[in-house]
Amino acid sequence: MSEEPNRIDRRKALKLGAFGALAAGGLATPLPALATPAYTSAVEPRPADWALRWNPSPAVDKLQAFEGLEDDRSGSHKGVKHIHALADHWRFDMHTRDRDGSDRQRNESKGMRSGGTLHKIQEGQTWRITYQTYIPSALTATTKFSHIFQMKVQDVGGPLITMTLRERNGPKIEMLTLRDDDSNTVHSPVPLTPLQNKWIDIEFEVKAVNSGGYVRWVIKDGGRVVQDYRTTAVDMWRNKNYLRPKWGIYRSIESAGLKDCYQLIRGYKGYILQ
Repeated sequence: MSEEPNRIDRRKALKLGAFGALAAGGLATPLPALATPAYTSAVEPRPADWALRWNPSPAVDKLQAFEGLEDDRSGSHKGVKHIHALADHWRFDMHTRDRDGSDRQRNESKGMRSGGTLHKIQEGQTWRITYQTYIPSALTATTKFSHIFQMKVQDVGGPLITMTLRERNGPKIEMLTLRDDDSNTVHSPVPLTPLQNKWIDIEFEVKAVNSGGYVRWVIKDGGRVVQDYRTTAVDMWRNKNYLRPKWGIYRSIESAGLKDCYQLIRGYKGYILQ
């Protein structure tokens, strides 16, 4: 009779599992320690808090997925279109002869549109934008600017955040942010070459406010997290209009070794935090 309670306790421990048995005081074996997450914030939003607002299809929405295009605005390459919606991705072409002014090139899309709805990033909102990009070897890092993503105030001033390909002790992907005094800060560059000639995942998370604004930047190569970086060293609101992302190629011609090149993008998604 004296052993029966022990049998019951063991049954309870097995039924509850390790966690339940610990709570009941029945097992002394500790649970394995949880790994520290790569990124945490003061209030980490649950996935259910994010509402999908933008998820265009290149086959259906085509170039209407964007608010607008900036394709050879100076007419330097007559009769040639540089931004294309293909079966399952968008393609942004750049040729060495293309010009957007005397010293630079620009073939970019801007903004997010679903059907007739234009999605504007307004003051106080938090957005998460994800997509996959393919950067070929011909799209090289340069000694001057070579941007492949920007977040700008609508038609006002320079970009608040920028992803750029820069030759700095080797080819790098860099994120730049714009501060209140209009100075740029370079954040945690990662090597470019291992990420070329394959599809990689990009994620930007932005909170559009003057005080307490932030940007989070994530790069994944397959299942490997290459970069997961968060900074508040950025002015994420300029008290004008609205914010909108831009994709494509915008680069200086004042670098050696420029080539005809392209960038591919697929799987655009835009979420708003509710």
